[in-house]
Amino acid sequence: MSYKYLAIIPARAGSKRLPNKNVLSLSGKPLVEWSIAAAVAAQQHFSIDVVVTSDDERVLDIADRYPTVSKIVRNPALCTDEASSMDVVFDALNQLEQAGNAYDALILLQPTSPLRASKDITESITLFESKDAQAVISVCECEHSPLWTNPLPEDGAMSNFMPKQVMGKRSQDLPTYYRLNGAIYIANCQTLRENNTFFNLPHSFAYKMPSEDSIDIDSAIDLALAEVLMNQRGV
Repeated sequence: MSYKYLAIIPARAGSKRLPNKNVLSLSGKPLVEWSIAAAVAAQQHFSIDVVVTSDDERVLDIADRYPTVSKIVRNPALCTDEASSMDVVFDALNQLEQAGNAYDALILLQPTSPLRASKDITESITLFESKDAQAVISVCECEHSPLWTNPLPEDGAMSNFMPKQVMGKRSQDLPTYYRLNGAIYIANCQTLRENNTFFNLPHSFAYKMPSEDSIDIDSAIDLALAEVLMNQRGV
């Protein structure tokens, strides 16, 4: 089967914690451009339509630099804090389908994951196809084991903080836990419509990424760390 993919890069103007983050400079490029460039590179290996959806003219102008990238001027109703990512995804998918396009699977690429490379996208798609999966989601190892975490009572007492089954154990003795890293979400379009989520779908699989490639830009510290990692790679 030859799959047709729609890769959506959602990049609205508003950001409370890090204003204008999608157009902030990271190693010489606006943040959103790293995701656009990675998606365009993946087009060499798979049939992928790439679309940027935004209410920010600066973001849409960046998308215009890439001839194989389409853009959608996002409805203001989908630019509020209340609008979900799924609302944005289905708005883009519906518009393109109504224009006569048909897709087997959808790829969500959040622009806040600039260290996600094109090979991560192509390897995720390869996993999706080889497993005949309904979904593939990227993850990375947890920085610290959740077995060493617990809520604190109001008085901050730690008398029952550590579960007995992990006391005295070294980190290498504990199971490896993974977390979502927000970089790549792939799902069968029909399954996505039926479930309205990428999560807990039947026959879904994890694509593992290194922690150093899993920076999710949400604050100035995240951006600074990403800059350091980019510089170390000579990017």
